[in-house]
Amino acid sequence: MLAGTAATAQPVTIAALGDSLTQGYGLPQEEGFVPQLEAWLNAQGAEVTVLNAGVSGDTTAGGLSRIGWTLTPEVGGLIVALGGNDLLRGIDPAASRANLDAILTRADAAHVPVLLVGLDAPGNYGPEFKAAFDAMYPELAKAHDALYFPNFLKGLTDLPDRGAAMARYMQADGIHPSAEGVARVVEAMGPSVLELVARAKVAAGG
Repeated sequence: MLAGTAATAQPVTIAALGDSLTQGYGLPQEEGFVPQLEAWLNAQGAEVTVLNAGVSGDTTAGGLSRIGWTLTPEVGGLIVALGGNDLLRGIDPAASRANLDAILTRADAAHVPVLLVGLDAPGNYGPEFKAAFDAMYPELAKAHDALYFPNFLKGLTDLPDRGAAMARYMQADGIHPSAEGVARVVEAMGPSVLELVARAKVAAGG
């Protein structure tokens, strides 16, 4: 019984592979996404360490180039939050999809469960681009049996007055959330990360 309790209490390490949204661009280190997420998870009673594998400006190709050294032996779960910079550069969604598919394939091979975090493409690249980009996240999550969270900024974009919310909770650049905005992002995404932690414990046999 004691052994089982100890196994259940084993801390879990989650790596957050992403771009500036993950990295905490424009914020003091302790107010970024990763520290706030770790604090939220621990407040829920989950013993979790979250590793910041966010690199400002990174694309899905950059994430793929880093996945090998991100998936270190202690990593039990992986958050993949990439694609925003692909959007900003107008990269073909087929290329972004192939990169994300390869990242998920590497995680599968390492038996590391994944939470794939999506984004909504703006309409300025045309309806075909938007349809292809928006669809790749749920389709890849289903293909790889990964957990899926539809939009990194869902905690802000789902607020009743989206315009006022974005003005209140974003930094001056209109792209990156403020510390208060990050808190809302974490609160919305947190339950999905708890599911990832649960999967990581199962994968580890604990």
